[in-house]
Amino acid sequence: MKIVKTINELRKLRKEISGRTGFVPTMGALHEGHVELIRQSVSKTESTIVSIFVNPTQFGPNEDFAKYPRTLEEDLKKCEQAGADIVFIPERAEIYGNTAPFITFKVSPEIASILCGKSRPGHFDGVVQVVSILFNIVRPDIAFFGEKDFQQLTIIRKMVSDLHFPILISGVPTVREADGLAKSSRNRYLSADERAKAPNIYKVLENIRQKAAAARFDRLAVPIEFVEKEAVKKLESLVPGILIDYLEIRNRTDLSKSQFLVKDSHVFIAAYVGKTRLIDNLFIGE
Repeated sequence: MKIVKTINELRKLRKEISGRTGFVPTMGALHEGHVELIRQSVSKTESTIVSIFVNPTQFGPNEDFAKYPRTLEEDLKKCEQAGADIVFIPERAEIYGNTAPFITFKVSPEIASILCGKSRPGHFDGVVQVVSILFNIVRPDIAFFGEKDFQQLTIIRKMVSDLHFPILISGVPTVREADGLAKSSRNRYLSADERAKAPNIYKVLENIRQKAAAARFDRLAVPIEFVEKEAVKKLESLVPGILIDYLEIRNRTDLSKSQFLVKDSHVFIAAYVGKTRLIDNLFIGE
């Protein structure tokens, strides 16, 4: 596995690669979910490039960029064990230069100001900015993103379509702990008691999925607002003190809202367990 720090180094190596190239962009603090993305790339392409870059432009004013976990030595071992061929670890100036960029992205509020974007204004502008830069540097054939960040995945797919990047975006199913909790670098911040309660988030999502399946079987038109309110009450009873940022059912294709459960309904949640913000989602349609 080769480790490179500059764009010139990476582009030189990229020219030497034959066959399809897979790309896994990360901010480090790798867990099993990231490792699965790398494995998927290794299995579906001839070469795999991973980037580790803590992107400052996607952090909001109340989010501490300096405190984001940085575990580079550990991350590199995981990349190598998973089969990555190249790991790109640029410094901030290598990506953005020494002055503020004049060209920036603005994602439509229709998709960027809902769900996670509602409480993290500007976040997805920063995501699109850095991913587009990395795509231009790496020039992958396929890029792999986890479905746990489903809103991000949807926005990146839209960006690739709008900007005509010749890149296939492959969504990889959420990797979970044995008790259902979605793998996340933030799980390390949970206390023992909080960790024991956190799997109830997935339990409630799965309960929604089962009820949606039963409603389709009985051919019932179920109001989404009713399902959402019922799920919030259930989760608050299972995890006293939980602060739900949002629990919403939207259409998975474009994240729009419907009045009733439909075949592409997808439930999304963000909630604070203690001080840790956890996100998850689940497809509940057909």
